[in-house]
Amino acid sequence: MQSDIEEKINISGMGAILHDKGVFFRVWAPHAKKVFVMGDFNNWTSNELELAHEDNGYYGGNVENANVKNEYKFVIITQDYEELPKNDPYAREMTNSNGNSVVYDNGSFNWDDDESFMPYWNEAVIYELHLGTFNVKEEGKPGDFYTLKEKIPYLKELGINVIEIMPPYEFPGGFSWGYNPSYPFAIESEYGGPDALKELVKEAHKNGIAVMLDAVYNHFGPSDLDLWQFDGWSENDKGGIYFYNDWRSNTPWGDTRPDYGREAVRNYIKDNARMWLEDFHIDGLRMDMIPYIRNVNADENPDGKLEEGLIMLRDINQEITEKYPYKLTVAEDLHKLNWVTDRVGDGEGLGFGSQWDAAFVHPVRKLLTVQHDEDRDMNVAAEALLHQYSGDYFRRVIYTESHDEVANGSARVAEEIAADDVNNWYSKKRASLGMAMVLTAPGIPMIFQGQELLEDKWFSDTDPIDWSRLKELKGYHNLHKDLITLRRNLSGVTAGLTGQHIQIIRTDNEQKIIAYQRWKDGGIKDTTVVILNFSGNDKVVYRIGFPSAGLWKVRFNSDYKGYNEEFENYQSYDVEAFAEACDGFEHSAEISIAPYTALILSQD
Repeated sequence: MQSDIEEKINISGMGAILHDKGVFFRVWAPHAKKVFVMGDFNNWTSNELELAHEDNGYYGGNVENANVKNEYKFVIITQDYEELPKNDPYAREMTNSNGNSVVYDNGSFNWDDDESFMPYWNEAVIYELHLGTFNVKEEGKPGDFYTLKEKIPYLKELGINVIEIMPPYEFPGGFSWGYNPSYPFAIESEYGGPDALKELVKEAHKNGIAVMLDAVYNHFGPSDLDLWQFDGWSENDKGGIYFYNDWRSNTPWGDTRPDYGREAVRNYIKDNARMWLEDFHIDGLRMDMIPYIRNVNADENPDGKLEEGLIMLRDINQEITEKYPYKLTVAEDLHKLNWVTDRVGDGEGLGFGSQWDAAFVHPVRKLLTVQHDEDRDMNVAAEALLHQYSGDYFRRVIYTESHDEVANGSARVAEEIAADDVNNWYSKKRASLGMAMVLTAPGIPMIFQGQELLEDKWFSDTDPIDWSRLKELKGYHNLHKDLITLRRNLSGVTAGLTGQHIQIIRTDNEQKIIAYQRWKDGGIKDTTVVILNFSGNDKVVYRIGFPSAGLWKVRFNSDYKGYNEEFENYQSYDVEAFAEACDGFEHSAEISIAPYTALILSQD
């Protein structure tokens, strides 16, 4: 042990820091009497390599003969002389969640010329996926970053340009949703570890696809959690230095809320966010259930407000905005609050780039799944279309399915429409109608894994995606592909779908029709008209207002038989808009539209 090595080479950082004179180990344990490190490098002798006490409860020291891939643990000697072997809270790699920490060489990976990549937010289409079930190659074994990498060409061909990965951090066992992270700095060993994530990011970037991670900062664990009573100290038999030790500790996942009031804990979380964005070239973070970071009870009651949690969120977002303004942070808040996405410094603004929009997903799912047409309210559809945050439509993420919406007592949209029969005509028609609304409404659209394959039932971390459905449902897959092509304006005729602007043309609650126009700058190949029929009736002749005169071409008709053999191939023709006032517009045209169908039109 070289106690003066830190001063000589000015080593900073936490955990196991690999350098040319060995490995410097640093840990925060303010209530420890002594701290040692043990591992492969000293035959796991627990009382040999003592770390020097630094300022503010930190301990550090160098081990010259330690090297990359060595396994190790810290040994905390408590005030009562109890010996606590503890894994490194900053461990970048683990053998498993109840195994050992591993010295990781962050600088050894060959990134070539890779740089972080995020499409313009108004052109982004997100695909949320769960690594363990997305592409499973072997029964009884979860998928991993390598099996996901095999599907990058598929996602590119579908038109996806952002993938959002449910939490891949070290958790107990091999199967989990990921929202129980034991070691938030380490990639789950079953998923391939840290280099596997880097390989995935590098491959995704080569194919024009950004990578976002789902970060869990509202709680840790609750099991296989060496952070718990880390240095032997706690109050009220709670979690010790990393957690609140009073009534503020309580969450739906146990007494495991991090103590945001401690600078070292806030730094721990901020270091984590920074690491993914810098060391792993991650393009954005979606933060899980931030209401439990900003308030003990996840509501607006000032008695439960966690001001220190708010400060931490602002700090993270402000740093990202200043250093990486193109990277996207998304909040799962679901309380429909503008200040979540207001810029830091604007009142209470938390500075998130966007947020999941409860004002879209919940009413739209109800519109799609309610049994009787007369119970569908087109005013609700209009409200969902027009909702926005912070004066910017792209500060919301819109969807009909996410991991939450298709589990916890709910199921896939198609399953909700006709239980146990997603191949039902009504299921396919209304699920595709919902997808058309997601991909034509203003906002950042998101698809959940398998939605394009009409996956049935509900999400489970042990139920893999059935890729055989791609062959039998290729047409339905192509429906999603065509919608994404139009949403991203890849054909150059629907730029309006990437724009900030929307105007409702008609809300017809009797006929269950809603029509709206979208535009970016306006004009030909820009202004786009969308017509959605939420009823089971044909509209043989239906006059609506159009923004301008001339020929409006049908770019998409969800009733196309090529999408599904049960669809009726109803012919909705290109229309000529003439100078006949309708819906407050000077021009109008007669359209025809099939039951539960979406039409998209624009001009050349």
